[in-house]
Amino acid sequence: MRLPWRPFLGLAIFLAIWEAVPDSGLLPSSLLPPPSAIPGAFWREVTGGQWLPALGHSLWHYLAGLLIGTVSGIAVGVAAGLSRGLDEGLSWVVRVLRPIPGLAWVPFAILWFGISSGAALFIIAIGVFWINLFATTAAVRAVDPDLIELANAFGRRDQWSKLWPVILPAAAPGILAGVRTGLGQAWMAVVAAELFGVPGIGQRMNQAASLIASEIVVVCMLTIAVLYGVMDMLFLVVQRRIMRWQA
Repeated sequence: MRLPWRPFLGLAIFLAIWEAVPDSGLLPSSLLPPPSAIPGAFWREVTGGQWLPALGHSLWHYLAGLLIGTVSGIAVGVAAGLSRGLDEGLSWVVRVLRPIPGLAWVPFAILWFGISSGAALFIIAIGVFWINLFATTAAVRAVDPDLIELANAFGRRDQWSKLWPVILPAAAPGILAGVRTGLGQAWMAVVAAELFGVPGIGQRMNQAASLIASEIVVVCMLTIAVLYGVMDMLFLVVQRRIMRWQA
């Protein structure tokens, strides 16, 4: 039987162990701040005028990079899914570029855009792009052949003429799964993109770490965790609305 209090008990045990480790002297609080120190650190960040500007910069980088990467990834993924020739033509380009991690693009991002928001958007977008490209291509390829035959029977024999009425609705669950994965990937990329000096939460984490202000680092980490949770919940609401036709 599932007990509703178990998740809260697990969280309480985790926080108790976390609190006990620095209190016992196993690790100094400068390296691992106890959870009881986090609310005060958060309040100092807010009242000191550090938290809100960093949050604003990171949200802009996140949303803009996510939009660019998602739209471009879905567009190329749909085209590759519909065109076997394009898919084969891109296959080795994808094999070469896909394994390159986002951090490896940082030198080029700085060379091309300087230490600016443009560089951050590039790093975020490129990470999100691959996720949506693969998810969309696979989803389009997996559309039920019976639906394709039905569309052919109604005179829609060209692949592109079947795109909106048949292929995209049928592929929507797979496409949306890729978009949801990209939501988390984008936040990971935000921190990496801002660590090299672009204003935002990542830059603030780097500054705090250099000052051994580990409680500020935790505040930034928890900020990202909460933001991702909020974005994920909002996405699920939108997803349910989009997929109402399946009910």
